[in-house]
Amino acid sequence: MAEASNRGEYPTSSTRIGMDTDPDSTLTEFFTNCDDYLLFQFTKFYRDRLEQAIEEGVEGLALMLIGEDHFSGQEYQKVSELVEKGNRAGSSKLLLNLVMEKGSRARRMMWESFVKMHQSLRKLGTILREIQELGSDPINYMKVGQELSEIPSHLKDVQQKHKETLRVQTETLRVNTILIKEKVKIFQLVDRYAELTVISTVRDRTLVEHELLARGRDHEEWREKHLRRELEKIRTDQLFQSSFSQRKSKSGNSAAVSGVPGIGKTTMVQKIVYDWATGKIYLHFQFVFSFKFRDLNTINCRINLRNLILDQYPYFGNILGELWKNPEALLFIFDGLDEFKDSIDFADNRRNTEPQYMCTDPECWCEVSDIVYSLIQHKLLPGCSVLVTSRPTALHLLEKAEISVWAEILGFVGDERKEYFNKFFEDQTVAAAVFKHVEENEILYTMCYNPSYCWILGLSLGPFFTQRASKQQQVPKTITQLYSYYIYNILKNHGREIENPRDVLLKLGEMAFTGVSEKKIVFRNGDLIEYNLQPSQFLSGFLMELLEKDDSAQSVVYTFPHLTIQEFVAALTQFLTPDPGEIGKLLSEAHSKEDGRFELFLRFVAGLSSPQSARPLEEFLGQFLHQATCRVIDWVKEKVEGQIGDTQTETGARKLLNTFHYLFESQNKALARNTVGSEETLSFSGLRLTPIDCVVLSHVIGLCDTIKHLDLRQCYIQYEGIRRLGPVLHKCQELSLGHNAVGDSGAKLLSAALRNPECKIQKLDLFGNDLTDSCAEDLASVLSTNRSLVDLDLSLNKLGDSGVKLLSVALRNPECKIQKLDLYDNALTDSCAQDLASALRTNHSLIDLYLGDNKLGDSGVKLLSVALRNPDCKILKLHLYNNALTDSCAEDLTSALCTNQTLRTLSLESNSFTDQSVPALRRLILTCRSLEEIWLEWNQFSPNGKRQLESLRGSRRGLRVTV
Repeated sequence: MAEASNRGEYPTSSTRIGMDTDPDSTLTEFFTNCDDYLLFQFTKFYRDRLEQAIEEGVEGLALMLIGEDHFSGQEYQKVSELVEKGNRAGSSKLLLNLVMEKGSRARRMMWESFVKMHQSLRKLGTILREIQELGSDPINYMKVGQELSEIPSHLKDVQQKHKETLRVQTETLRVNTILIKEKVKIFQLVDRYAELTVISTVRDRTLVEHELLARGRDHEEWREKHLRRELEKIRTDQLFQSSFSQRKSKSGNSAAVSGVPGIGKTTMVQKIVYDWATGKIYLHFQFVFSFKFRDLNTINCRINLRNLILDQYPYFGNILGELWKNPEALLFIFDGLDEFKDSIDFADNRRNTEPQYMCTDPECWCEVSDIVYSLIQHKLLPGCSVLVTSRPTALHLLEKAEISVWAEILGFVGDERKEYFNKFFEDQTVAAAVFKHVEENEILYTMCYNPSYCWILGLSLGPFFTQRASKQQQVPKTITQLYSYYIYNILKNHGREIENPRDVLLKLGEMAFTGVSEKKIVFRNGDLIEYNLQPSQFLSGFLMELLEKDDSAQSVVYTFPHLTIQEFVAALTQFLTPDPGEIGKLLSEAHSKEDGRFELFLRFVAGLSSPQSARPLEEFLGQFLHQATCRVIDWVKEKVEGQIGDTQTETGARKLLNTFHYLFESQNKALARNTVGSEETLSFSGLRLTPIDCVVLSHVIGLCDTIKHLDLRQCYIQYEGIRRLGPVLHKCQELSLGHNAVGDSGAKLLSAALRNPECKIQKLDLFGNDLTDSCAEDLASVLSTNRSLVDLDLSLNKLGDSGVKLLSVALRNPECKIQKLDLYDNALTDSCAQDLASALRTNHSLIDLYLGDNKLGDSGVKLLSVALRNPDCKILKLHLYNNALTDSCAEDLTSALCTNQTLRTLSLESNSFTDQSVPALRRLILTCRSLEEIWLEWNQFSPNGKRQLESLRGSRRGLRVTV
């Protein structure tokens, strides 16, 4: 801290970035004016965030420091080695450590380098902008939440009592099982808790589908693209660190954490409380009070904050008044805003006109909603901190609230999934086997970002891998099969407790369906009575009991362990009802709902029509009604046939894809063949497809032999999508896969499909797919051996000269059948022209060659012209637009094509031809009798030159000359 003595004047707010000035120049000026002490404080305060922010540019930053003699070559090498090993997080941490060790000059150079790099590093730019907004006294702001407050001695005993109470309440984790002898297992929280990835923002997304489907649909791709580059991870102990605050408030901080159902919000809150109680985090908070909105729902009268706390923590007695004196030392946690029965209006204009909604005194009697509102808005105990958790669907309620930090739980990322299964199973061999199965099944793996789904998978799949190896042949393939086995395990362990489990499940399913219809997940005794259900040990296998507090006693409410289980039981009912007459109407009404609440329910219904899914359940529930199964199959058939021709719009394509999901869940091969079997074209162009969608599509195509054209342009399927579709692509005659970012690895998978001896692919579009010369050898191998492919579009890639040289070797093969080859915009120069010319001299099939938007130049075209003179050259269409051509090559080209006499189309637009080329071009047009059209726009002809060329339009019937 020796540098503290150098502390000078702080930059004032007048140096902050102006909207009408150059950001880079004002940033440079700002950090030039910062003294060494302030730069030291900035580095220390933003340290965790800076480590994330510079990960993508750490090597460039190290190079800048080398250039200014602040880093040695050896130090740069250490940073680079970590990057090469894929440990960018470690490399950025090392760089910051090295800079901090070197002192003020290196630190200043680092911040100046940040200014130079912030445009390309989004997270770094965010930090720099925040620093600009700190105002004239940033030191005081940076101290917020960092100082430990001394607790008065007379409060130490109650604090110790409170911490011990919270520790006991939170140190164990209750995990539900499906075993009759051990319905609940209790673990130590620290042994079971798996870290989740939390980001310091909330994604702007409208959930129009079932939350499981919406998150599963784009989950992995979205993370890979944004997490490292744009989104900042935030640890739970940083939620009240002011560097993440979006609102700079001295009256206290409020944090909102969002997450879909089952993602771990409540368990995260439990871990926060436990860590505080054991002295690991939030040491600046003297007292933490945690509430569940589910419990607050039972309070039906006015109450004050004092009694709200005493009801849960009675040992505070009469000393709460002492706590009110130091609100900065208090943290209030409210878990599950989406479950709160009352609405909270955070629009201050309404609050100001209706002061009865305001609660400014902890002794004031008011509604629970007003206490929550006033704490979050810092009207009550200003200075205290508040943490609120919520599903995304209720997050809009907080839009007008004084929230300082917004965060979202993304769930498990990468190896965090594996860690969960390792902790779930005591036998690590079983853990590895289950995870391997999940990892290889895209349908299941995508679910595993969510701890609740991991829990379901662990319960359901574990038994398969703890019994004989032969049992593994029956491991669930679809989501319906997985849930069927989950329910099967419950029935197996609880079925003897009740005479008629079918009757109970029918009633339970009716209640579940009503809940799905009304978006209701919590059921009371009144609901059970309405559906003639009695609480029992059997029923407890399906419903979790939750204790709620009311004024007189504790009451019990019920919920399914997860919404997806509720949806499955609701679907199961359709096959148990004694009168399935209206099932078709019910399914159609559910299908018509636009908010997606029934989407997974419908997939389960379709899946339960499958014998593979029904069989294990029928062992305990008796035969499913054949009439119901037939009507479900008829309904699916009707929906597929109704959608199959309507893919012109994104809505239509999405609906068809959903019906394909029904086909997949049903695993009904005959149904798929009967509904899709006569189709020749499937188009999902412009609709973003996930690996799951590709699995479903692969299943459908695999059962149909008539699909000739598969159009997946701009579906962004990437390598993972190609991997799922790979086994069936050879069946199609035309594949449109443009703009899908399949990359070289995806192209290699496609090459494998093209090598299939039964390959029918005649036309393959791979334009705009990030292909380089790395995949050219595989493609060349295919061109030499494939007998069906005649049309290959490789435009808008980066094959380069080296890639085209490899392709040219294949084109020289007399067995090559390619007739059309598009190499538009592939960074080609004259270096590959000799190889292309050699191919044109020997190839007898190629008739259409696109070389536009490259840089072949005059020398390259002259080499091609030699090959075009060959009488065996069959070229009919030659596209050379925008290739830096000048008058120098006009004579060679004319001479070659006049000899050729097969050319029909010549494209020469966007080059640099002048009037000097006009005589040669006129001769070409007049002499080449096969020529039907020549394109010469956007060259450098004079008006007179244009007139001379245009005058030839009528020289031959049908000739088109465009200048």
